[in-house]
Amino acid sequence: MPIDAVNGVTTNAMTRAFAGATDAATGAGAVDATAATAPSGDGFAASLGNAVDGLQQLQSDSKTLALKAVTGNLDDIHDATIAATRAQVTLELVAAVRNKGVDAFNEIMRMQA
Repeated sequence: MPIDAVNGVTTNAMTRAFAGATDAATGAGAVDATAATAPSGDGFAASLGNAVDGLQQLQSDSKTLALKAVTGNLDDIHDATIAATRAQVTLELVAAVRNKGVDAFNEIMRMQA
């Protein structure tokens, strides 16, 4: 698989997770432009909350497609594989952002001491 194809999958999944806008049926929804450009004023907490909500939706879609694949009701196994990969990559991204946020908080606390 070419690197461009992998970048396309991970970039789209990350964008959806942070925008919090996914399509419930396929996990391939469009990003809401107003949500991505105009935060609600809560900043990092709102963005992280939206990312967790998007992650939960991706994981739910992945589980649904995996169940369909196991029961034989899925026409294309690639859909289940892509959904599982999107959920995994998005989980890794959200965890990395959370860890960076905690590291930044700890660094600020060290500066105050």
